[in-house]
Amino acid sequence: MNSVSCSEPLWFAFFVQGLEKIRKIRLKSKTASVVEAANMPYAFTQNRQPETDYLVIPRTSSGKREYLPIGYESKDVIASDAVIILPNANHFIFGLLNSSVHNAWMKCVCGRLKSDYRYSNAIFTNFPRPVFDEHIQNKIAQTAEAILDARALFPNSSLATLYAPLTMPVELRKAHKANDRAVLAAYGLKGSSTDTDIAQHLFEMYEKLIRK
Repeated sequence: MNSVSCSEPLWFAFFVQGLEKIRKIRLKSKTASVVEAANMPYAFTQNRQPETDYLVIPRTSSGKREYLPIGYESKDVIASDAVIILPNANHFIFGLLNSSVHNAWMKCVCGRLKSDYRYSNAIFTNFPRPVFDEHIQNKIAQTAEAILDARALFPNSSLATLYAPLTMPVELRKAHKANDRAVLAAYGLKGSSTDTDIAQHLFEMYEKLIRK
């Protein structure tokens, strides 16, 4: 690494020193690909950024929320480690994840940060999903699109504001309730099913699935 002259601005000196520290750390790694990346300390060792728009799920979300604030993000926005991303997620998947059925499962199996929910990849990958026919998928996709349409009515509001228990707009809540009914019906559950009813049904499904 080249030395920094006295004429260089101070910020540049710190920048170069930081790159040198990264280079040395990478050289000490036991992973061959990380060592190879030592000559490019300014670049990520792994590029996991999707090439398409993706679904964003927060790793930590308030336990007071009725629904997780899940939304789509542009491929041009780099996701941080504070979120989980799901590329190529269509509106059917969006509808499943934004439903009371998925929330009941999440509440049972997720971690906790004090009283907040801690989401992980395993929650989605282990979420029991039967093979839905095209008609059911289209129905859930339609109710999911209604959720997005309801959000669009409030372009100046963040998801944090829209999903706060006391400030959730009536239009958005109605769209979610319609989506809940569609997903509950797809799972063979009644619209009046409680979180306990849903969780019991899902764990019975999960047990049958793992036996296969």
